[in-house]
Amino acid sequence: MSKALKAKDQLVRILIPAGKAAPTPPVGPALGARGVKSMDFCKQFNARTAHIEPGVPTPTLITVEPDRTFSFITKTPPTTYLLKKTAGIEKGTGRPGHEVTGTISLKHVYEVAKIKAKDTHLKHLKLESIASTVIGTAKSLGLQVVP
Repeated sequence: MSKALKAKDQLVRILIPAGKAAPTPPVGPALGARGVKSMDFCKQFNARTAHIEPGVPTPTLITVEPDRTFSFITKTPPTTYLLKKTAGIEKGTGRPGHEVTGTISLKHVYEVAKIKAKDTHLKHLKLESIASTVIGTAKSLGLQVVP
């Protein structure tokens, strides 16, 4: 994050479907407990994620300041979501390394790595490093990576 958090700022991490934020759980209770109007957040979040396919899980970091104002940062969808969507599976295996739920090509791994490289906490890493973590996540889902 570009600006440092003040001592009294509160950080809230929530996974919200893009374009579908509503003042219901988990958004309402998380922000209401900190004195923030959840409807204001929902309107801003839905406007900012309007270009993303509705329903895509979007990790969000919300900074709540002492005067009850807020700012938030949206990140790219989780790697597991992107891999499952690419492979066309609904869920991963219960026994990673023993069962194969599907296959994914190296080209798809690099496409997912390019999407993940847009996150601020991964900007300093090479694409190959990000791709290797994507391969590890694919293996834990039971996906076999083929060249």
